[in-house]
Amino acid sequence: MADNSFSDGVPADSGEAAKNAGSTGQLAAGETQLEGSPAEKLTDQVMQNPQVLAALQERLDNVSHTPSSYIETLPRAVKRRINALKQLQVRCAHIEAKFYEEVHDLERKYAALYQPLFDKRREFITGDVEPTDAESEWHSENEEEDKLAGDMKNKVVIAEKAAAGEPDPRGIPEFWFTIFRNVDMLSELVQEYDEPILKHLQDIKVKFSDPGQPMSFVLEFHFEPNDYFTNPVLTKTYKMKSEPDKADPFSFEGPEIVDCDGCTIDWKKGRNVTVKTIKKKQKHKGRGTVRTITKQVPNESFFNFFNPLKASGDGESLDEDSEFTLASDFEIGHFFRERIVPRAVLYFTGEAIEDDDNFEEGEEGEEEELEGDEEGEEEDDAEVNPKKESSQPAECKQQ
Repeated sequence: MADNSFSDGVPADSGEAAKNAGSTGQLAAGETQLEGSPAEKLTDQVMQNPQVLAALQERLDNVSHTPSSYIETLPRAVKRRINALKQLQVRCAHIEAKFYEEVHDLERKYAALYQPLFDKRREFITGDVEPTDAESEWHSENEEEDKLAGDMKNKVVIAEKAAAGEPDPRGIPEFWFTIFRNVDMLSELVQEYDEPILKHLQDIKVKFSDPGQPMSFVLEFHFEPNDYFTNPVLTKTYKMKSEPDKADPFSFEGPEIVDCDGCTIDWKKGRNVTVKTIKKKQKHKGRGTVRTITKQVPNESFFNFFNPLKASGDGESLDEDSEFTLASDFEIGHFFRERIVPRAVLYFTGEAIEDDDNFEEGEEGEEEELEGDEEGEEEDDAEVNPKKESSQPAECKQQ
């Protein structure tokens, strides 16, 4: 027997009541029920309850206005033509994939043109080459004022250096480390014990895959000789895919990073910052004696970047934390390639960071202004019509 209990005149389950109401209506149209049956009483109660009627009407409205429900109402011949359009869309996605492969070839071509400039950048940073006066000249927006102020400042600095005998540092000290410190996405990865190592970082390069090879790019981190590891270069390879997914071809939006491989870091004895040694007490079950053992456990460090999580390739899905870790890794790799390496000096000075912040603030401001305009229009309409109502890799080994 149906439960007809009410609380404050509202059925205990208005959704269930609405369903029962629909079925009751069908029975009433085709059959004669005994007067006073539970179904008939429920129908009367539902019809007298405005909240249930409103919920039922809203549900019917939603069903009738969804795109999928509209497609279902179309004649079979029209649905057949829509399927033909979907086949054309899949072919478009495959053509778009080829377009992005050619874009990758263009990136490779222009990377070769950029590289001599990046090599010279490294020489200036390391101090291997001193820029000429012409190469050092820079015109700012307030050129005249800066020139006068700069001349005065240079005279003072030169005089102070002469008096103090201050040495001229080689190159631009801690260039890349300063970038790590300036960029939030990177500084969050860097621990205090990573900092002395990153001060030995001399260059970061991007290398694209060779023609005919699967789409990928390699980040190369070049270090000067240091007390932590023997590798002159640490690498991270990001594998990319530019083809529609067979199961969901319409989701294709261009090349995406699908996996990454790190490298083996040859740590010097006792210098591996990616692990830490802990002491643990163990009690013998039989004798009750206690002994202390030491074991190594993973330690948070930027250098875990070179020992990345592998994307699942056996069809098994990763857990939520692993998915997030992998997505963050891909985002960092993309940021190095697209922003940090091409515009390093602007991240060193902070100008690129200010530009990014201003752009984000501008977008928010624009949104607020548009909202304000909409409100203004509504107010104007209200004045005209007062009755109008206002209406979101293979896993690397660390040694």
